[in-house]
Amino acid sequence: MTGVTDRTDTAPEPADLTDPRAAERSAVVDLAAIRHNVRTLRTRVAPAALMAVVKADAYGHGMLPVATAALEAGADWLGVAHVSEALVLRRAGLDAPLLAWLHTPATDFAAAVEAGIDLGVSGWELEPIAAAAAAAGRTARVHLKIDTGLGRNGCTAEEWPVLVRAALDHEAAGRLRLVGVFSHLAVADEPVRPETDAQVAAFRAAVAIAEDAGARLEARHLANSPAILTRPDTHFDLVRAGVSLYGLSPLAGISSAELGLTPAMTLRAAIANVKHVPAGQGVSYGLRYRTGTASALALVPVGYADGVPRIATDAPVLIDGQRHTVAGRIAMDQFVVDLVDPVPSDPAALLGADAVLFGDPATGAPAVEEWADAAQTINYEVVTRIGSRVPRVYRNDGAAR
Repeated sequence: MTGVTDRTDTAPEPADLTDPRAAERSAVVDLAAIRHNVRTLRTRVAPAALMAVVKADAYGHGMLPVATAALEAGADWLGVAHVSEALVLRRAGLDAPLLAWLHTPATDFAAAVEAGIDLGVSGWELEPIAAAAAAAGRTARVHLKIDTGLGRNGCTAEEWPVLVRAALDHEAAGRLRLVGVFSHLAVADEPVRPETDAQVAAFRAAVAIAEDAGARLEARHLANSPAILTRPDTHFDLVRAGVSLYGLSPLAGISSAELGLTPAMTLRAAIANVKHVPAGQGVSYGLRYRTGTASALALVPVGYADGVPRIATDAPVLIDGQRHTVAGRIAMDQFVVDLVDPVPSDPAALLGADAVLFGDPATGAPAVEEWADAAQTINYEVVTRIGSRVPRVYRNDGAAR
Protein backbone atom coordinates (compact mmCIF):
# COMPACT_ATOMS: atom_id res chain seq x y z
CA MET A 1 0.00 0.00 0.00
CA THR A 2 1.46 3.36 -1.02
CA GLY A 3 -0.82 5.71 0.93
CA VAL A 4 -1.77 9.11 -0.42
CA THR A 5 -0.24 10.49 -3.61
CA ASP A 6 -0.37 13.90 -5.19
CA ARG A 7 -2.12 12.85 -8.40
CA THR A 8 -4.92 15.22 -9.26
CA ASP A 9 -6.84 15.88 -12.45
CA THR A 10 -9.57 18.31 -11.48
CA ALA A 11 -7.86 20.67 -9.06
CA PRO A 12 -5.74 23.64 -10.09
CA GLU A 13 -2.95 22.65 -7.68
CA PRO A 14 -1.52 19.25 -6.74
CA ALA A 15 -3.33 17.76 -3.78
CA ASP A 16 -1.55 16.12 -0.89
CA LEU A 17 -3.17 15.56 2.47
CA THR A 18 0.15 16.38 4.15
CA ASP A 19 -0.10 19.89 2.68
CA PRO A 20 -2.30 22.06 4.96
CA ARG A 21 -3.52 24.08 1.98
CA ALA A 22 -4.91 21.02 0.23
CA ALA A 23 -6.06 19.44 3.49
CA GLU A 24 -8.73 22.11 3.93
CA ARG A 25 -11.03 19.99 1.77
CA SER A 26 -10.64 16.99 -0.52
CA ALA A 27 -12.39 14.16 -2.26
CA VAL A 28 -10.22 11.19 -1.39
CA VAL A 29 -10.49 8.47 -4.04
CA ASP A 30 -9.31 4.97 -3.15
CA LEU A 31 -8.05 3.37 -6.35
CA ALA A 32 -7.86 0.01 -4.58
CA ALA A 33 -11.65 0.23 -4.30
CA ILE A 34 -11.91 0.87 -8.05
CA ARG A 35 -9.78 -2.19 -8.73
CA HIS A 36 -11.83 -4.29 -6.31
CA ASN A 37 -15.07 -3.23 -7.97
CA VAL A 38 -13.74 -4.07 -11.43
CA ARG A 39 -12.71 -7.54 -10.30
CA THR A 40 -16.06 -8.10 -8.57
CA LEU A 41 -18.03 -7.05 -11.63
CA ARG A 42 -15.89 -9.07 -14.04
CA THR A 43 -16.60 -12.17 -11.98
CA ARG A 44 -20.33 -11.48 -12.23
CA VAL A 45 -20.41 -10.99 -16.00
CA ALA A 46 -17.86 -13.51 -17.31
CA PRO A 47 -17.49 -14.49 -20.08
CA ALA A 48 -18.76 -11.08 -21.21
CA ALA A 49 -16.20 -8.29 -21.37
CA LEU A 50 -16.44 -5.24 -19.10
CA MET A 51 -16.43 -1.59 -20.14
CA ALA A 52 -15.43 0.90 -17.42
CA VAL A 53 -17.52 4.01 -18.03
CA VAL A 54 -15.38 7.02 -17.10
CA LYS A 55 -17.46 9.84 -18.58
CA ALA A 56 -18.07 13.04 -16.59
CA ASP A 57 -14.55 12.91 -15.14
CA ALA A 58 -15.24 9.36 -13.97
CA TYR A 59 -18.41 10.40 -12.15
CA GLY A 60 -16.40 13.06 -10.38
CA HIS A 61 -13.63 10.68 -9.29
CA GLY A 62 -11.00 11.73 -11.86
CA MET A 63 -10.98 10.22 -15.34
CA LEU A 64 -7.30 9.39 -15.89
CA PRO A 65 -6.53 7.79 -12.51
CA VAL A 66 -9.77 5.80 -12.54
CA ALA A 67 -9.36 4.65 -16.14
CA THR A 68 -5.81 3.54 -15.43
CA ALA A 69 -6.80 1.66 -12.29
CA ALA A 70 -9.75 0.00 -14.04
CA LEU A 71 -7.55 -1.27 -16.87
CA GLU A 72 -4.97 -2.50 -14.36
CA ALA A 73 -7.70 -4.54 -12.68
CA GLY A 74 -8.86 -6.14 -15.91
CA ALA A 75 -11.43 -3.86 -17.53
CA ASP A 76 -11.51 -4.61 -21.25
CA TRP A 77 -12.95 -1.35 -22.59
CA LEU A 78 -13.32 2.27 -21.60
CA GLY A 79 -16.47 4.28 -22.30
CA VAL A 80 -17.18 8.01 -22.39
CA ALA A 81 -19.97 10.22 -23.65
CA HIS A 82 -17.96 12.70 -25.73
CA VAL A 83 -15.11 12.43 -28.20
CA SER A 84 -13.37 15.25 -26.31
CA GLU A 85 -13.19 12.98 -23.26
CA ALA A 86 -11.91 10.08 -25.34
CA LEU A 87 -9.14 12.21 -26.85
CA VAL A 88 -7.88 13.07 -23.35
CA LEU A 89 -7.54 9.35 -22.62
CA ARG A 90 -5.73 8.69 -25.88
CA ARG A 91 -3.34 11.60 -25.35
CA ALA A 92 -2.53 10.17 -21.93
CA GLY A 93 -1.38 6.99 -23.63
CA LEU A 94 -4.33 4.71 -22.87
CA ASP A 95 -4.76 2.51 -25.93
CA ALA A 96 -7.51 0.16 -24.74
CA PRO A 97 -10.69 -0.17 -26.81
CA LEU A 98 -12.58 3.06 -26.21
CA LEU A 99 -16.14 4.04 -27.16
CA ALA A 100 -17.68 7.55 -27.32
CA TRP A 101 -21.38 7.74 -28.09
CA LEU A 102 -22.86 11.25 -27.75
CA HIS A 103 -22.13 13.57 -30.67
CA THR A 104 -23.19 16.83 -32.28
CA PRO A 105 -22.42 18.28 -35.72
CA ALA A 106 -19.43 20.01 -34.07
CA THR A 107 -17.87 16.70 -32.93
CA ASP A 108 -14.33 16.20 -34.24
CA PHE A 109 -14.88 12.88 -35.98
CA ALA A 110 -11.61 13.23 -37.88
CA ALA A 111 -9.62 13.35 -34.65
CA ALA A 112 -11.60 10.41 -33.28
CA VAL A 113 -10.88 8.28 -36.35
CA GLU A 114 -7.20 9.18 -36.24
CA ALA A 115 -7.06 8.22 -32.55
CA GLY A 116 -8.76 4.86 -33.07
CA ILE A 117 -11.79 5.76 -31.00
CA ASP A 118 -14.92 3.65 -31.53
CA LEU A 119 -17.95 5.80 -32.26
CA GLY A 120 -21.61 5.28 -31.43
CA VAL A 121 -23.97 5.95 -34.32
CA SER A 122 -27.71 6.59 -34.00
CA GLY A 123 -28.29 7.74 -37.59
CA TRP A 124 -27.07 11.10 -38.85
CA GLU A 125 -23.51 10.53 -37.58
CA LEU A 126 -22.80 7.71 -40.03
CA GLU A 127 -22.12 9.87 -43.09
CA PRO A 128 -19.77 12.41 -41.47
CA ILE A 129 -17.88 9.58 -39.79
CA ALA A 130 -17.52 7.75 -43.10
CA ALA A 131 -16.38 10.97 -44.78
CA ALA A 132 -13.80 11.60 -42.05
CA ALA A 133 -12.50 8.06 -42.43
CA ALA A 134 -12.24 8.39 -46.21
CA ALA A 135 -10.37 11.70 -45.90
CA ALA A 136 -7.94 10.18 -43.41
CA GLY A 137 -7.47 6.98 -45.39
CA ARG A 138 -8.41 5.02 -42.27
CA THR A 139 -11.20 2.67 -41.28
CA ALA A 140 -13.56 4.05 -38.64
CA ARG A 141 -14.94 1.71 -35.99
CA VAL A 142 -18.65 2.20 -35.27
CA HIS A 143 -21.32 0.76 -33.00
CA LEU A 144 -24.89 1.25 -34.17
CA LYS A 145 -27.35 2.23 -31.45
CA ILE A 146 -30.95 1.07 -31.52
CA ASP A 147 -33.56 2.86 -29.40
CA THR A 148 -35.29 -0.01 -27.62
CA GLY A 149 -37.53 2.18 -25.49
CA LEU A 150 -35.55 4.83 -23.59
CA GLY A 151 -36.49 7.51 -26.09
CA ARG A 152 -33.17 9.35 -26.05
CA ASN A 153 -30.45 8.62 -28.60
CA GLY A 154 -30.63 5.63 -30.92
CA CYS A 155 -32.20 4.69 -34.22
CA THR A 156 -35.89 3.86 -34.36
CA ALA A 157 -36.96 0.34 -35.22
CA GLU A 158 -38.53 1.62 -38.45
CA GLU A 159 -35.28 3.20 -39.65
CA TRP A 160 -32.99 0.45 -38.35
CA PRO A 161 -32.76 -1.73 -41.49
CA VAL A 162 -31.81 1.32 -43.58
CA LEU A 163 -29.10 2.35 -41.12
CA VAL A 164 -27.69 -1.17 -40.98
CA ARG A 165 -27.59 -1.40 -44.76
CA ALA A 166 -25.84 1.96 -45.06
CA ALA A 167 -23.25 0.96 -42.49
CA LEU A 168 -22.56 -2.33 -44.26
CA ASP A 169 -22.19 -0.51 -47.59
CA HIS A 170 -19.56 1.74 -46.03
CA GLU A 171 -17.91 -1.33 -44.53
CA ALA A 172 -17.76 -2.98 -47.95
CA ALA A 173 -16.09 0.16 -49.29
CA GLY A 174 -13.48 0.04 -46.52
CA ARG A 175 -14.55 3.26 -44.84
CA LEU A 176 -15.69 1.70 -41.59
CA ARG A 177 -15.96 -1.47 -39.57
CA LEU A 178 -19.33 -2.24 -37.96
CA VAL A 179 -18.02 -3.42 -34.61
CA GLY A 180 -21.12 -3.54 -32.48
CA VAL A 181 -24.78 -2.94 -31.79
CA PHE A 182 -25.90 -1.41 -28.52
CA SER A 183 -28.79 0.14 -26.65
CA HIS A 184 -29.55 1.53 -23.18
CA LEU A 185 -32.05 0.33 -20.59
CA ALA A 186 -34.61 2.68 -19.07
CA VAL A 187 -35.77 0.98 -15.87
CA ALA A 188 -33.21 -1.70 -15.03
CA ASP A 189 -32.83 -0.10 -11.59
CA GLU A 190 -36.40 -1.29 -10.92
CA PRO A 191 -35.98 -5.02 -11.61
CA VAL A 192 -39.69 -5.88 -11.46
CA ARG A 193 -40.63 -3.50 -14.28
CA PRO A 194 -41.77 -5.38 -17.43
CA GLU A 195 -40.33 -2.75 -19.78
CA THR A 196 -36.86 -4.29 -19.46
CA ASP A 197 -38.13 -7.55 -20.94
CA ALA A 198 -39.56 -5.59 -23.86
CA GLN A 199 -36.28 -3.78 -24.37
CA VAL A 200 -34.29 -7.02 -24.33
CA ALA A 201 -36.62 -8.48 -26.96
CA ALA A 202 -36.31 -5.36 -29.13
CA PHE A 203 -32.54 -5.46 -28.81
CA ARG A 204 -32.37 -9.12 -29.82
CA ALA A 205 -34.54 -8.33 -32.85
CA ALA A 206 -32.27 -5.46 -33.89
CA VAL A 207 -29.18 -7.63 -33.56
CA ALA A 208 -30.82 -10.34 -35.67
CA ILE A 209 -31.61 -7.82 -38.42
CA ALA A 210 -28.00 -6.66 -38.44
CA GLU A 211 -26.56 -10.16 -38.47
CA ASP A 212 -28.99 -11.36 -41.12
CA ALA A 213 -27.86 -8.45 -43.27
CA GLY A 214 -24.26 -9.62 -42.97
CA ALA A 215 -22.90 -7.80 -39.92
CA ARG A 216 -20.02 -9.58 -38.18
CA LEU A 217 -20.50 -8.15 -34.72
CA GLU A 218 -17.81 -8.24 -32.07
CA ALA A 219 -19.70 -6.43 -29.33
CA ARG A 220 -23.40 -6.59 -28.57
CA HIS A 221 -23.94 -4.51 -25.44
CA LEU A 222 -27.02 -3.52 -23.46
CA ALA A 223 -26.39 -3.92 -19.73
CA ASN A 224 -25.77 -0.93 -17.48
CA SER A 225 -24.88 -1.24 -13.78
CA PRO A 226 -28.31 -2.35 -12.50
CA ALA A 227 -28.66 -4.87 -15.30
CA ILE A 228 -25.16 -6.17 -14.62
CA LEU A 229 -26.29 -6.92 -11.09
CA THR A 230 -29.82 -8.23 -11.71
CA ARG A 231 -30.23 -9.37 -15.34
CA PRO A 232 -27.67 -11.88 -16.60
CA ASP A 233 -29.72 -12.21 -19.79
CA THR A 234 -28.62 -8.69 -20.76
CA HIS A 235 -24.88 -9.30 -20.57
CA PHE A 236 -24.32 -10.45 -24.16
CA ASP A 237 -20.69 -9.80 -25.29
CA LEU A 238 -19.97 -6.66 -23.27
CA VAL A 239 -21.42 -4.77 -20.30
CA ARG A 240 -21.04 -1.09 -19.39
CA ALA A 241 -20.25 -0.50 -15.71
CA GLY A 242 -20.95 3.05 -14.61
CA VAL A 243 -21.95 3.82 -11.04
CA SER A 244 -21.07 0.31 -9.87
CA LEU A 245 -17.45 0.89 -10.93
CA TYR A 246 -17.30 3.53 -8.20
CA GLY A 247 -18.70 1.18 -5.58
CA LEU A 248 -22.17 2.71 -5.45
CA SER A 249 -25.40 0.76 -5.59
CA PRO A 250 -27.80 1.47 -8.46
CA LEU A 251 -30.60 -0.39 -6.68
CA ALA A 252 -32.91 1.21 -4.13
CA GLY A 253 -32.79 -0.47 -0.74
CA ILE A 254 -29.69 -2.54 -1.54
CA SER A 255 -26.38 -1.30 -0.19
CA SER A 256 -22.99 -1.35 -1.85
CA ALA A 257 -21.79 -3.86 0.73
CA GLU A 258 -24.64 -6.24 -0.10
CA LEU A 259 -23.50 -6.15 -3.73
CA GLY A 260 -19.86 -6.74 -2.82
CA LEU A 261 -18.85 -3.23 -3.90
CA THR A 262 -16.68 -0.68 -2.09
CA PRO A 263 -17.44 3.06 -2.37
CA ALA A 264 -14.31 4.77 -3.70
CA MET A 265 -14.84 8.41 -2.73
CA THR A 266 -14.69 10.03 0.69
CA LEU A 267 -15.62 13.72 0.84
CA ARG A 268 -14.08 15.52 3.83
CA ALA A 269 -13.07 18.97 4.99
CA ALA A 270 -11.19 20.43 7.94
CA ILE A 271 -13.40 22.28 10.42
CA ALA A 272 -12.82 26.00 9.97
CA ASN A 273 -14.36 27.36 13.18
CA VAL A 274 -15.99 26.14 16.41
CA LYS A 275 -17.83 28.28 18.96
CA HIS A 276 -20.14 28.03 21.94
CA VAL A 277 -23.68 29.36 21.38
CA PRO A 278 -26.77 29.70 23.60
CA ALA A 279 -30.11 28.00 23.13
CA GLY A 280 -32.15 29.65 20.40
CA GLN A 281 -29.15 30.66 18.28
CA GLY A 282 -30.18 31.06 14.65
CA VAL A 283 -28.04 29.34 12.06
CA SER A 284 -27.37 30.30 8.43
CA TYR A 285 -29.49 32.16 5.89
CA GLY A 286 -33.16 32.49 6.66
CA LEU A 287 -32.61 31.40 10.27
CA ARG A 288 -34.66 28.29 9.57
CA TYR A 289 -32.69 26.43 12.24
CA ARG A 290 -32.21 27.41 15.88
CA THR A 291 -30.33 25.52 18.54
CA GLY A 292 -32.56 23.73 21.00
CA THR A 293 -30.12 24.02 23.91
CA ALA A 294 -26.80 25.66 24.63
CA SER A 295 -24.48 24.04 22.15
CA ALA A 296 -21.45 24.44 19.93
CA LEU A 297 -21.43 25.12 16.20
CA ALA A 298 -18.80 23.80 13.80
CA LEU A 299 -18.18 25.46 10.45
CA VAL A 300 -17.37 23.14 7.52
CA PRO A 301 -15.73 24.93 4.55
CA VAL A 302 -17.54 23.35 1.61
CA GLY A 303 -20.80 24.48 0.06
CA TYR A 304 -22.90 24.45 -3.03
CA ALA A 305 -20.10 26.07 -5.06
CA ASP A 306 -18.22 22.83 -4.38
CA GLY A 307 -21.18 20.72 -5.46
CA VAL A 308 -22.59 20.04 -2.01
CA PRO A 309 -26.37 20.10 -2.57
CA ARG A 310 -27.91 23.24 -1.10
CA ILE A 311 -31.13 21.40 -0.35
CA ALA A 312 -29.44 18.74 1.80
CA THR A 313 -30.34 20.17 5.21
CA ASP A 314 -30.20 17.42 7.85
CA ALA A 315 -27.63 15.39 5.87
CA PRO A 316 -25.18 13.50 8.11
CA VAL A 317 -21.62 14.55 8.94
CA LEU A 318 -19.09 12.49 10.90
CA ILE A 319 -16.91 14.52 13.29
CA ASP A 320 -14.56 12.96 15.82
CA GLY A 321 -16.37 9.65 15.62
CA GLN A 322 -19.79 11.22 16.26
CA ARG A 323 -22.55 11.61 13.69
CA HIS A 324 -24.16 15.03 13.48
CA THR A 325 -26.34 16.69 10.87
CA VAL A 326 -26.21 19.83 8.77
CA ALA A 327 -27.87 22.70 10.65
CA GLY A 328 -29.65 25.30 8.55
CA ARG A 329 -29.12 26.13 4.91
CA ILE A 330 -25.97 25.08 3.08
CA ALA A 331 -24.28 28.22 1.73
CA MET A 332 -22.03 28.77 -1.27
CA ASP A 333 -18.76 28.00 0.52
CA GLN A 334 -19.71 26.54 3.89
CA PHE A 335 -22.27 24.96 6.15
CA VAL A 336 -22.78 24.60 9.89
CA VAL A 337 -23.08 21.54 12.11
CA ASP A 338 -24.73 21.70 15.53
CA LEU A 339 -22.48 19.68 17.83
CA VAL A 340 -25.27 18.38 19.99
CA ASP A 341 -26.00 14.95 21.53
CA PRO A 342 -23.46 15.17 22.98
CA VAL A 343 -21.99 18.65 23.02
CA PRO A 344 -18.19 18.20 23.15
CA SER A 345 -16.54 19.20 26.41
CA ASP A 346 -13.87 21.17 24.54
CA PRO A 347 -15.30 22.29 21.19
CA ALA A 348 -12.21 24.35 20.34
CA ALA A 349 -10.20 21.13 20.21
CA LEU A 350 -12.13 20.24 17.06
CA LEU A 351 -10.69 23.15 15.07
CA GLY A 352 -9.03 21.57 12.04
CA ALA A 353 -10.54 18.15 12.68
CA ASP A 354 -12.02 16.20 9.80
CA ALA A 355 -15.69 16.53 8.95
CA VAL A 356 -16.58 13.57 6.74
CA LEU A 357 -19.67 14.10 4.61
CA PHE A 358 -19.72 10.66 3.02
CA GLY A 359 -17.52 7.69 2.24
CA ASP A 360 -17.43 3.95 2.78
CA PRO A 361 -19.88 3.01 5.56
CA ALA A 362 -17.53 0.16 6.47
CA THR A 363 -15.19 2.82 7.85
CA GLY A 364 -17.98 4.51 9.84
CA ALA A 365 -18.55 7.26 7.29
CA PRO A 366 -22.06 8.24 6.25
CA ALA A 367 -23.17 6.62 3.00
CA VAL A 368 -23.46 8.82 -0.06
CA GLU A 369 -27.04 7.59 -0.33
CA GLU A 370 -27.85 9.44 2.89
CA TRP A 371 -26.79 12.68 1.22
CA ALA A 372 -28.75 11.71 -1.89
CA ASP A 373 -31.88 11.16 0.21
CA ALA A 374 -31.42 14.50 1.95
CA ALA A 375 -31.01 16.21 -1.43
CA GLN A 376 -33.93 14.34 -3.01
CA THR A 377 -31.67 12.96 -5.72
CA ILE A 378 -29.55 9.88 -6.49
CA ASN A 379 -26.05 8.84 -5.48
CA TYR A 380 -24.84 9.31 -9.08
CA GLU A 381 -25.52 13.04 -8.89
CA VAL A 382 -23.97 13.60 -5.48
CA VAL A 383 -20.51 12.32 -6.46
CA THR A 384 -20.56 13.65 -10.02
CA ARG A 385 -21.33 17.22 -9.00
CA ILE A 386 -18.37 17.66 -6.59
CA GLY A 387 -16.56 20.58 -8.17
CA SER A 388 -13.00 21.38 -9.18
CA ARG A 389 -12.38 23.52 -6.07
CA VAL A 390 -12.24 20.23 -4.15
CA PRO A 391 -8.91 18.53 -4.94
CA ARG A 392 -9.02 14.83 -5.76
CA VAL A 393 -6.48 12.94 -3.67
CA TYR A 394 -5.65 9.37 -4.66
CA ARG A 395 -4.93 6.53 -2.31
CA ASN A 396 -3.34 3.27 -3.43
CA ASP A 397 -2.13 4.71 -6.71
CA GLY A 398 0.06 1.98 -8.13
CA ALA A 399 -0.65 -0.44 -5.27
CA ALA A 400 -0.34 -4.17 -5.73
CA ARG A 401 -2.96 -5.46 -8.17
